[in-house]
Amino acid sequence: MNLLQQCIVPDWPASANVKSLQTTRKGGASTAPYDSFNLGSHVGDNPIIVARNRMQLAHLMPSEPIWLDQVHGVSVVDAGQADCLPQADACVSTHRSAVCVVMTADCLPVLLCDDKGSVVGAAHAGWRGLCDGVVEQAVQAMKVPPSTIMAWLGPAIGPAVFEVGADVRDAFVEKQAQSAAAFVPGNNGKWLADIYHLARLRLNALGINRIYGGDQCTYSDAERYYSYRRDGVTGRMGTFIWLS
Repeated sequence: MNLLQQCIVPDWPASANVKSLQTTRKGGASTAPYDSFNLGSHVGDNPIIVARNRMQLAHLMPSEPIWLDQVHGVSVVDAGQADCLPQADACVSTHRSAVCVVMTADCLPVLLCDDKGSVVGAAHAGWRGLCDGVVEQAVQAMKVPPSTIMAWLGPAIGPAVFEVGADVRDAFVEKQAQSAAAFVPGNNGKWLADIYHLARLRLNALGINRIYGGDQCTYSDAERYYSYRRDGVTGRMGTFIWLS
């Protein structure tokens, strides 16, 4: 089975020149606990094998992706002008063949594109970045009316298992009162959070109502996805978007 068959091609009505791809943990050379298609160079895996895994993407993409140094913040870089390994949690591009990527293992990857296929973006939305506004910053950096943008939500930790403290719930509700609906009481004073619902609320507030994906749980599907919450030491998947 080739690598593309091990990946997910986002199902959304993007313009024909918008290309996107979501990797899984399958198809690479990494050994346990990073088995097998780990793309993260910062998680303790053999860097030579990580480079080999990344090289497998070369025939699927027009250029080397702009790998980010993700810090759970809200900074956005332009993939057409970015230096090597910029510290940021979102990337946008209007340049043909400049590939945006975010890496995750429970956090929510968000892909964005406009109707004309003139600009694309990717955001790494863990709870902290999502709460602080990484999606809003990415949309702003795209410099097109939000009503012309659609979004795809990639694999993330699901609402049945994403346990958080009251501080996380309070942080979201303080920013957006409707966020309360994305939390249900858990055990021992904890809450179960629906990061997909939280992201949809933020996108809706911007005027983005065409939202696809958002139905996979990284934690619950150990065969297909990496999960930091489940395994601690693990690999990273990539979520890619570019203009052809």
